[in-house]
Amino acid sequence: MSVFFEWNDELSVGIQEIDEQHKVLIDLLNELHDAIRLHHGSEASVLILGRLADYTRTHFTVEESLMRILGYPDYDAHKQHHEDLIKQMNSLQARLAGGEAVTFELMHFLRNWLTNHIMEGDKRYTEHFLSRGAQATWHKKSWLERFWAK
Repeated sequence: MSVFFEWNDELSVGIQEIDEQHKVLIDLLNELHDAIRLHHGSEASVLILGRLADYTRTHFTVEESLMRILGYPDYDAHKQHHEDLIKQMNSLQARLAGGEAVTFELMHFLRNWLTNHIMEGDKRYTEHFLSRGAQATWHKKSWLERFWAK
């Protein structure tokens, strides 16, 4: 697999569970990029984008649950951001299902979308989560990692 989008420490929110989920999203973007680069066809791209959309929804559900449990004060705005991103993802899926090709421009959009989501949205809740008892690291696989393992 080629590296279109590489994880780096700058993307870390400081909570291993969330960072691991973000890494899965990056892996899915790299998989989608490879499918385009290697001309695997639109059907393969649509399937990978579907997995990316499903995992994104699951990731957002985890974040929102933590926000509610830990009393994050900016929950409503962050949830709205998630809903807007899901609408964009649904629109992309509909366009692709209608025959529009997955392009490198789309890949750049998705990479920028994920980077902005992490850097401008998710990094804001780290201090709050940690101050409310969230653990920064763990030593066993999370339930989500076990569930989504290949």
